[in-house]
Amino acid sequence: MATIIGGIAASHTPTIGFALDTGKQHDPVWAPIFDAFAPIQGWIAEKQPDVLLMVFNDHVTSFFFDHYSAFALGVGEHWAVADEGGGARDIPGIDGHPALAAHIAASLTMEEFDLSLFQDKGLDHGCFSPLSVMCPRPTADAGWPVKMVPLQVGVLQFPVPSARRCYKLGQALRRAVESFPADLKVAIVATGGLSHQVHGERCGFNNPEWDGRFLDLFERDPEALADITLAEYAELGGMEGAEVIMWLIMRGALAAQVTCLHRNYYLPSMTGIATAIYEPVQQATMPAAIERHRARMAEQLAGAERLNGTYPFNLERSVQAYRINRFLHDLIHPAHRAAFKADETAAMQAAGLSPAEQALVRARDWRGLIHHGVIFFMLEKLSAVVGVSNLHIYAAMRGQSLEDFQKTRNAPGALYSVAGKERGTLAWDDAPADATAPD
Repeated sequence: MATIIGGIAASHTPTIGFALDTGKQHDPVWAPIFDAFAPIQGWIAEKQPDVLLMVFNDHVTSFFFDHYSAFALGVGEHWAVADEGGGARDIPGIDGHPALAAHIAASLTMEEFDLSLFQDKGLDHGCFSPLSVMCPRPTADAGWPVKMVPLQVGVLQFPVPSARRCYKLGQALRRAVESFPADLKVAIVATGGLSHQVHGERCGFNNPEWDGRFLDLFERDPEALADITLAEYAELGGMEGAEVIMWLIMRGALAAQVTCLHRNYYLPSMTGIATAIYEPVQQATMPAAIERHRARMAEQLAGAERLNGTYPFNLERSVQAYRINRFLHDLIHPAHRAAFKADETAAMQAAGLSPAEQALVRARDWRGLIHHGVIFFMLEKLSAVVGVSNLHIYAAMRGQSLEDFQKTRNAPGALYSVAGKERGTLAWDDAPADATAPD
């Protein structure tokens, strides 16, 4: 099974990435930052975790307020460096671990944490600022030595999860990771803080005394930190400094007792920069408890595999077919729609669809697209663009002619689609030649 080998805590101020990118490792003002991260590099080199589960908050870069979630888990295959306004940093993206992420998502959902799940988003300095000094800087020949599963916490727009909720999430994360059946070494990384405020007349507020007290309690009495309100965190450590509640996710994922292998604090300017390494004092979870947890995770879909011709759209299918689902989804945009109508092949090639995916779209192989991992509602968008009714697709799913399928309906003359004002005249009297083609 997977094992949580330790927890890393680190501030994620952009100061860190800026100092690295501008070669300030030996500048007396900046050197203490790099000195503080050196033990973390050494620990990662020694322990060789397979995956870093990175708890961070985005700074309204990839997660805007049109859809803002409390907890958003990254389930994709790769994570690019986000452009935060002046061009992306000159470091490579990092690979994800979709299988572990999917398992964590299923486990947390079973435990009633309502997650948002994301793919194909750049990650900003909340992730890459600390990551770039935790590991050796990747080169063309050697990438990152680990994979990463990002967990974005919405701490900028209230209502915000409480400290207690973050701590409980960490405890649930431990159960999720330990129930993953493959042998993986996982390190939980908590980012953010310490004390700082970057807005309003209180801008520039710091409280080193509280920062030290927080680090003491974090190691020895996290329950006390879980009971502090967000207003109290803001009073003690600044409004933006309240993001340290994310650290409690990492702490909750560790054993009740931990050993602190490294702890450092430095306040160069706006943010109290802290780094720390914690290893759990081994309190092994009973194998029977892990098996019960896995059984609970499987309850909701148990038996669905017996429903012939039914394909639950799970995260494995979503990740596998993300590119083609994204392509078909983009048909909601007029420019993309026009390009597709003008030259389907060129549009599909530009989007990076594989030859097999292009063939499925070109043939309007509705059932084959489902088998490939396309969700039905993307077929609905394609059919609206090419002038095919929903009923034609339904008939094709069952391998029937439209006429035969309509005989099974209460209103056999009803044909419809989601096509809007651009639909024009739809030739629905004649089924497409390939509508009943086998997949």
